Amino acid sequence: MAIAGQDEGRPRKVARLVLAVLFLAAGVLHLAIPEPFIGIVPDWVPVPRLTVLATGLCEIAGAAGLMLPPLRRAAGIGLALYAVCVWPANVHHMVMDLSSGTGLSAWYHIPRQFAQPLIIWWALWASGAIDWPVRLIRWRGRRNSPTRSSSRGA
Repeated sequence: MAIAGQDEGRPRKVARLVLAVLFLAAGVLHLAIPEPFIGIVPDWVPVPRLTVLATGLCEIAGAAGLMLPPLRRAAGIGLALYAVCVWPANVHHMVMDLSSGTGLSAWYHIPRQFAQPLIIWWALWASGAIDWPVRLIRWRGRRNSPTRSSSRGA
């Protein structure tokens, strides 16, 4: 069984590149035009402008880290944790827009909420921090086989 991140196939490379580009673009937007992001920061977050600028830097650093093999795994874990940390702001943004009837509609916000766990998984998988679901499928196949050696030939 491969160690997480050891099996470096094309799908993982493409997923990592796409994720890095998306986080880089988001980070640049946070720095270049922070106002829209400041507007969705929950009231309980201190110093909204500084928070938005710091998150932009985190996104850029994470994107760069994904492309550097020695930092890749740490960057993926960091971006996954980042996605968990900003999720409350995404929920706040949704509640704010849907309760006011202005801003983005449920057609944007509801899929966005369901996408957040996918983004977390994507950061972990693309960085090689986890192999799930591939590793799980391989494990199940071996467990159901009569012997480990017979499962290798299949």
